[in-house]
Amino acid sequence: MSRFGTLLLLASAVLAGCSSTPVTQAPAKTTAATTVAPAPVTSGAPKPVASSTVATVALPPHLDPKSLVSTERSVFFDFDVFTIKSEYVKLVERHGNYLAAKPALSIKIEGNADERGSSEYNLALGQKRAQAVMQALMSYGVKASQMEAVSWGKERPKATGHDETAWAENRRADLVYPKQ
Repeated sequence: MSRFGTLLLLASAVLAGCSSTPVTQAPAKTTAATTVAPAPVTSGAPKPVASSTVATVALPPHLDPKSLVSTERSVFFDFDVFTIKSEYVKLVERHGNYLAAKPALSIKIEGNADERGSSEYNLALGQKRAQAVMQALMSYGVKASQMEAVSWGKERPKATGHDETAWAENRRADLVYPKQ
């Protein structure tokens, strides 16, 4: 064999050993009595096993969008009134029991009013509404230190219309939980 042929053979052997393409197995040899399968080709390193784990995270009720503590947070009032209507007693009870069981959790109760009346009058009415809800929550064991009553008066309307439907949406006290 010529010198060139030897170099070519040597280069082929080196390149074959460095190949990144998988080596295919040769077909099984058959003899008259038995079939012999070729040995499997291995690269030396074990194949990684693919696995996935997803951690289950339990949200506290005040952050869980499926919880009534998260979805029902407004107490609505009649015109010029700061007495809690009987239809909101269960809502206040639910939040009261929840907060009493979590003494490290604190909330803000934001009182609101509709657009009718002076700014001063509506600020005072919103404060009375927030304090009425705060007092009701305290009857379920919530500590005063867990709550802050504030008033927005007519400054943060929920509905922007100028009729009874919009005004009814704006006469409320909202229970605002921390976002984390």
